[in-house]
Amino acid sequence: MVAWLSGIAWQSQQAQLTGATSYLVVGLAGAVLLAAWCVRKGGLKGVEAPHDASIRSLRWRAAWLMVAVALLSFGSTGWRAYERSLQKLDPSFEGTDLVVTGVIATLPRVSSQGVSFAFDIESASHLNRAVALPPTVLLGWYHPMREAPPERLQRSASPNDVRAAQRWRFTVKLKQPHGAMNPHGFDFELWMFEHQWGATGSVRATGRQVSDVPTLLGIDRGRWIVRARQWVKNRIDTSVADPRIAGVIAALSVGDQAAIQRTDWTLFRVTGVAHLMSISGLHVTMFAWLAAALTNMLWRRSVTASLRWPASAAARLVGAALATLYAAFSGWGVPSQRTVWMLITVVLLQCTGRRWPWPLMLLCAAVVVTLFDPWALLQPGFWLSFVAVGLLLASSQQPELQATAQPRPKGWRRALAAVREAMRTQAIATVGLAPLTLFFFQQLSLVGFAANALAIPVVTLVVTPLALLGVLLPPFWTAGTAVLQAL
Repeated sequence: MVAWLSGIAWQSQQAQLTGATSYLVVGLAGAVLLAAWCVRKGGLKGVEAPHDASIRSLRWRAAWLMVAVALLSFGSTGWRAYERSLQKLDPSFEGTDLVVTGVIATLPRVSSQGVSFAFDIESASHLNRAVALPPTVLLGWYHPMREAPPERLQRSASPNDVRAAQRWRFTVKLKQPHGAMNPHGFDFELWMFEHQWGATGSVRATGRQVSDVPTLLGIDRGRWIVRARQWVKNRIDTSVADPRIAGVIAALSVGDQAAIQRTDWTLFRVTGVAHLMSISGLHVTMFAWLAAALTNMLWRRSVTASLRWPASAAARLVGAALATLYAAFSGWGVPSQRTVWMLITVVLLQCTGRRWPWPLMLLCAAVVVTLFDPWALLQPGFWLSFVAVGLLLASSQQPELQATAQPRPKGWRRALAAVREAMRTQAIATVGLAPLTLFFFQQLSLVGFAANALAIPVVTLVVTPLALLGVLLPPFWTAGTAVLQAL
């Protein structure tokens, strides 16, 4: 597991990609070495029973295995990166007028200048000739600098008409992703690379030619998730009068972080609670825990169900499944994906009926996460999540006999014990993550502990459930608005 992560980290630090052939050769070499290690007489047996082999032979076989796995992960990651880099825009098309037809793949991000959105291209042409473009691009459609003539107002669409899952025909100008080379700053190109957006661009809506007029062609009925998210977002905008509160509720229910105003993001950042105001690992995990607790309670009430399958195992699987649906409905962002893979890995390990050491469970989860997203190692959220979980697991280890010998507190003592445990957990996370926070973001909130001590239970246990229940009954959003205003 460590060798797999080391190979990915090694490849991720390359200054530039080499050819696909070289990565394929390295990966195949690792696969051949791994296969030879597995079939070699005594290879696996020697590792499982070290007393049958000398220490020197055991170390040699362990080094053999680590080199094979590291080469395999290095080669596979490089090959995937090379294949994804081919999805970038051809430089010869930069700055030219391109007519594209496609579907709006994400919730539009609305600002005073216009809207921006991911656009899945279905067909493209240049000078009436079909051309190949990246599958998905990031487009901006901005309001005109001056008022359009009256004859155009009746036939021209505007940025305000954009909705998710709509099919449009645009005339656009594209360019390759370019980011500022600020050390330790936001890596725009990596962000585009992670989302597999091969170009950025803007919509031309001058109206000088017929092709310059954006045309709505219909709705893609197959994208029911993004259409449902758009429907919920529209209901929030019409049901919640305060636009600031509406933005937070939209972020917690459908994952529309762009709906939160810039001034509010600044407030959340300086108080250290920004991680609570968007769908993150905390929300997905809390959703899984609530779903598992409810399933466990209902499952135990059925004698037939309990005899067929243990309630605890059913609760884990149902919690992980519903958390996956929640992550998908909230936009399937990269942090949510990482959390889902971690949850599924831990649940499957627990279903084996064995007691797994927590470092091994963390390593297994990290390997699974990097199988789906090798570049997660480059994200601060990856390290913050795993270090936080590791600190909490390490600090909660107690001898089994001591834990079982103590009677369970009741009444107010139980509530007091829960508060103490919550404060202890928050203190460990705050102090333990402070060095990483300073390293990644060069800032640390001095009031973060107090703010999180109040905001974490309020947002995760009250506001987020109300935001989700409001999808079924909008009056819950009214209650959520009152709580958020008080917070």
